[in-house]
Amino acid sequence: MYPEDLKYTSEHEWLRTPGETEGSVRVGITHYAQDALGDIVYVSLPEVGATIEAGSTCGELESTKSVSDVYAPVTGEVVARNDSLDATPELVNSDPYGGGWLFEVVPADSGDVDALMDAAAYEASLDS
Repeated sequence: MYPEDLKYTSEHEWLRTPGETEGSVRVGITHYAQDALGDIVYVSLPEVGATIEAGSTCGELESTKSVSDVYAPVTGEVVARNDSLDATPELVNSDPYGGGWLFEVVPADSGDVDALMDAAAYEASLDS
């Protein structure tokens, strides 16, 4: 349920290295997060070129239940966003680790990615 090749945050985001753009990481939300949110009906993402800071709000996911913030997992520059979510936000629910990705960022410090949780640590954090 939680792919081993990803890194995870306590705010339920995942990071995949590498992203499509050289030096970038791809960011999305975990199965746990999309399940807790329910049916996603609207996605607000950071603009390409924006600088985001780790731990700060950089977007929103609106579901039939509530609105939830998306937090920047690392500090860096946004280099891509998944514009297909404008028309099909439900991809976040149906394919959270594939077509439902949110954005890509080039980390200011690649060590920030290494400091995040692996799949086992993330899964253990859900049980506590």
